[in-house]
Amino acid sequence: MHLEWIKIAGGVCAYGDAGRPVKVPTLLWTRTPIACGHLPSDCPGLGPRYPVTEISHAEATQIASRLGGRLPRSAEWEWMAAGPSRRRWPWGASPWQPAFANLRDSLHDTVTPVDTHLAGVTPEGMLDVAGNVWEWTASTSMSEGAVIRGGSYASPTLYAQCTFLNAAPAELRSRGIGMRVVREL
Repeated sequence: MHLEWIKIAGGVCAYGDAGRPVKVPTLLWTRTPIACGHLPSDCPGLGPRYPVTEISHAEATQIASRLGGRLPRSAEWEWMAAGPSRRRWPWGASPWQPAFANLRDSLHDTVTPVDTHLAGVTPEGMLDVAGNVWEWTASTSMSEGAVIRGGSYASPTLYAQCTFLNAAPAELRSRGIGMRVVREL
């Protein structure tokens, strides 16, 4: 399985619920969260299209570097998810439904392959931006944690909104947290 990169033009992100302006560079993004098939070693018990999970923030940072990139900052992630028009959901204005993202009410109860929810694609072509697994970012939070974005298979629909952010202890290894990689141009 090869990595597919999508170029997302930069701009000024109206970041967070307050809409604070943050300049975001043009970046190359992995189209999906990093899947087991993107890594040279297999993920135990999972197929190649399943997201890499149960990795700490430090491990995610190392994997991103090995893949020739880095973790996105929280504002960069939000810009990728919401676009210049500040979409409420990565796929647009339509309220969530199970075809869009793997969230708690979709009843999967675990992770799904990263290309399962094609109806939830962003206008730019990004998959699995909401649901399935939270995504580690390079942004830190209080108490030595890191910001995670996008929600997971166990999250309520609110967590899939583009401006919703959460944080996790940096050492946490969770079935519900994965990662996506960006590259500078």
